[in-house]
Amino acid sequence: MLLEEFNTATPQQAAELVRACADVDRWVEAVVAGRPYGEVEDAVTAAETLAHPWTDAEIDSALAHHPRIGERANGAEPEAQHSRREQASVAQASVDVKEQLAAGNRAYEERFGHVFLIRAAGRSPAEILEQLQRRLQHTPERERALAADNLREIAARRLRGMLT
Repeated sequence: MLLEEFNTATPQQAAELVRACADVDRWVEAVVAGRPYGEVEDAVTAAETLAHPWTDAEIDSALAHHPRIGERANGAEPEAQHSRREQASVAQASVDVKEQLAAGNRAYEERFGHVFLIRAAGRSPAEILEQLQRRLQHTPERERALAADNLREIAARRLRGMLT
């Protein structure tokens, strides 16, 4: 959907597009209510601004729709399609890196209680693994803040891509 189509779509249609970026009701409604946007970057900037801060419940809602790094998202929903594209490099990783990512994902979830989230698009599997191992050393508070930052970054990249 191009920006002009987004600006003139019904609220429900526009909300479906934005929800595929991050499933946070308040944020989706606010981004849609901000239409029309003059440029794609205006919509992205508004989305980033409206996502800061997200509450813990909103972060949990958004995290619930993200598969583990290295696990293929199933389904035809836009969120699953985004995840498959964003994690495409991980599918090409060596067996050793995939095993380390799986072990790291388990350790991360045990430590922090939610999936490890990182903007995977544009990152190599080795870089993602290194970030995972480093972030396992963080405090829960620091890691929660980083997860929220990554959610905002992913949502903004998805919205930009969907409107161009």
